[in-house]
Parts: sequence; C-alpha cells; structure tokens
Amino acid sequence: MTSHTPTEPIDILLVEDNPGDVRLTREAFKTVDSDIEFHTVTDGKEATTYFDVCETDTASTDPNLVLLDLNLPRVDGLTILETLENELDYPPPPILVLSSSETEADIVKSYDRAANAYLTKPEGPDEFDTLAQAIEDFWIDSAKHPPAPS
Repeated sequence: MTSHTPTEPIDILLVEDNPGDVRLTREAFKTVDSDIEFHTVTDGKEATTYFDVCETDTASTDPNLVLLDLNLPRVDGLTILETLENELDYPPPPILVLSSSETEADIVKSYDRAANAYLTKPEGPDEFDTLAQAIEDFWIDSAKHPPAPS
C-alpha cells in the first residue's frame, strides 16, 4: 500500500462486475472531501493480475484501499482474499468486502481470509453516499496503515 499526503489522491481499487454498482460507488465518493482516484476491474482474474502488476512494476500505482465484491466472474472475491493473504510479500492495503450477501458463512469466510471489514451493499444512492462518507471518515482519515514496502 502506498502512503499518501493530503495533496495526493487516494487510490481505490474497486473490484465490481455490476456496472450499476460501479456507477453508484463512484458517484458516492464524489460527495466526500478526499480526492479519490478509482481503478476499476470487473472480474476476479483482472483483480489478481492488477495486484501482480503492482507487486512487480514500480511504475504502477498500488491502491490505498480495496473495495471487493465477493460474487465475481472467473475468480471470486474469497479466492482473491486468500491469494492476497498467501502470495503478497507485504501486507495488502485495507480490503473492505462490499457485497450484497448477508449470509453468515460469507462474512466468516471473508474475515478468515483477512478482510479488514465486511459491508453490505447499500440499496440506493443516499445509502451509498453515507457509506462512502463512513469509509472516508474511518479508513482514509483516521486509521493508521502499515508503511508501503520499500
């Protein structure tokens, strides 16, 4: 994970296959004070490739935060969590599962695979705005993260 200063944008990797949820999430983060730079991938295979590139290419942008859907084509979110936990040589950025699933098994499996938080997807634009503000308040403005690998 890269560190940032208040003058630099926050890089968020959004791993989401639903175009409507991508749009709602991006719009919601336009309502927060932080300057957000979104990188979006639409399936789990793209997400694992994205992290592989970040780990090997010094010119690539490591995300400061990941918003991860569980139900993805090709490689699901739980597999992504497991891969990141097992294969990265350094702690991944905070990974917030953002899923429509409210099943206890998905929640437990996500935390077992080192998700930092499990959030249920909001149902409408106002709830997305509230969620974006809560993410900014805690994960961007308050939480302390480990230093980026050197």
